[in-house]
Amino acid sequence: MEIIRKYAGTLIRKSSRLLFLVSQKIYKYVPPHEKKLGPWLKANENGNLREEYDLNESSLVIDVGGYEGQWASDIFSRYGCTIYIFEPVHEFCEKIQKRFKMNKKIIVEELALSNHSGISEIGLDGMSSSLEIEKEKKERVVVKRALDFFREKHIDHIDLMKINIEGGEYDLLDDLIENDCIKNIDNIQVQFHELFPDAKNRMKSIQDGLKKTHHTTYSFPFVWENWKKTVGIK
Repeated sequence: MEIIRKYAGTLIRKSSRLLFLVSQKIYKYVPPHEKKLGPWLKANENGNLREEYDLNESSLVIDVGGYEGQWASDIFSRYGCTIYIFEPVHEFCEKIQKRFKMNKKIIVEELALSNHSGISEIGLDGMSSSLEIEKEKKERVVVKRALDFFREKHIDHIDLMKINIEGGEYDLLDDLIENDCIKNIDNIQVQFHELFPDAKNRMKSIQDGLKKTHHTTYSFPFVWENWKKTVGIK
């Protein structure tokens, strides 16, 4: 089943790229989102860019915003590493837990990681569910400050942290940078979301903070970017 899921995901990614290229040929107008997406699809032609890291069975990966767990599944299939998946929406979390119930190296937490701890309401909208944006359907979820979670679990080094949390990335990364925890993360794969009027400024501020300890290995604003810790940073 995992093999079928993986190849289905690859087929969908390649089909999306083909449809994008065809639409460019047929129509002169390209929507702003597709203008951003085009360079990413070209660079990620084989569909594996978000999985290509120097990882092994001893590596620790943090997946913030697990949704269905596909990215975590792809990473585990390649490297066999330990993975923490954070998914606050109960329905999605339950499905991920069932998916990996026989895998002791994949730990699924029904939590949202942020810069504070408490109970919040999340707007439900499939893969676009967000703590930051009002939605018609809502659910109360547990929020945990990332710094506190890492201390409790004695996590002082992370090989790769993927963040896709529909606007929550700003508060989370600000807190990690301000408290110097960012230096404990070798790679940060993040999707920023243009959900607020000041999103570009907030993104730039975080990027400026990341530049002190990391450098980009790829960067496609408001699509995907990866920051790798610079050699010599302690």
